[in-house]
Amino acid sequence: MSKVIAYENSSQKNASMKTYYYVHTGHRIGLDRFRRAATIIRALGDVDITLLCSDYRIAQIARGFGVKNALGLDVVRNIPQISRHGDRLIFDSEEANPIMLDDMREYFSTFIRVSDKKEDKKEKNELLVSPYLEGDGICDAYAIDEKYFQKEPKSTRISYFFGDDDYEKDLQKHFDFLEGLEVNLQLGFYYFLDYEEELKKKFSSHYEFEDYDTMIKKSDILITASPQAVLESLASGGKPIYVQREDYGNSFIDLFENLNIPIIEDYNKSHLSVILETIDNREYYQVQHNSNKIADFIKQNLNL
Repeated sequence: MSKVIAYENSSQKNASMKTYYYVHTGHRIGLDRFRRAATIIRALGDVDITLLCSDYRIAQIARGFGVKNALGLDVVRNIPQISRHGDRLIFDSEEANPIMLDDMREYFSTFIRVSDKKEDKKEKNELLVSPYLEGDGICDAYAIDEKYFQKEPKSTRISYFFGDDDYEKDLQKHFDFLEGLEVNLQLGFYYFLDYEEELKKKFSSHYEFEDYDTMIKKSDILITASPQAVLESLASGGKPIYVQREDYGNSFIDLFENLNIPIIEDYNKSHLSVILETIDNREYYQVQHNSNKIADFIKQNLNL
């Protein structure tokens, strides 16, 4: 980052500041951060903001998620190739090392970082959005879109959403986890075409990628490895069950335990059976409707 500053010229200094939102996406990390970013951008309304994605494919369809401006990047280090010194950045990624983060805090006039880690802390010259932390310059919230709080009748008993990414075909490797259950499958964005066809044969019914919102709203029980889907299902009046993937971090475990959401590790079928037998008597805690809280926090700190 710091090397790019040296190339700044006077005309750039005089240009008006722009606001960017960088989010880490891709076929090995999924779309949870993108779905969260799209929720926050929609909550910001008509704010002029450009979403930067680490994947060109999702940037191309971002408008369908209510994101007017989106660009794809090869790597996170290319952010300065698009932005200018003094611009503003919302950053949702675990890619950057401490040195790169320090450079970003110096390069951007306002730097807002989205964090899921309970052990994290707010650093100098940054603002923080976190479901765990409180204090000056911190917004303690998680993002769930308004539409999921508009509850609808549950016409699907059980749905399964492994996630938008399954590069190693782990869903297929653990078919026995769902053996004996009548489950509707939610297909993900980064599934290969031939893989989709294989999966469809294994499930009695399925939802296409474009039907994700319908699946969330209509599913009574949602078994999922997507943290964002868990929160959206809970908001819609569903009963989510979180499956901790081996290739995903466990930052959401404490949050989900606080919300009394059942958590399954190692694809433990016996544990899943016990949860399903008692789930109708389980008291899920009410999820907070605070996306506007995040939007207000961003607007206030960006002087919008």
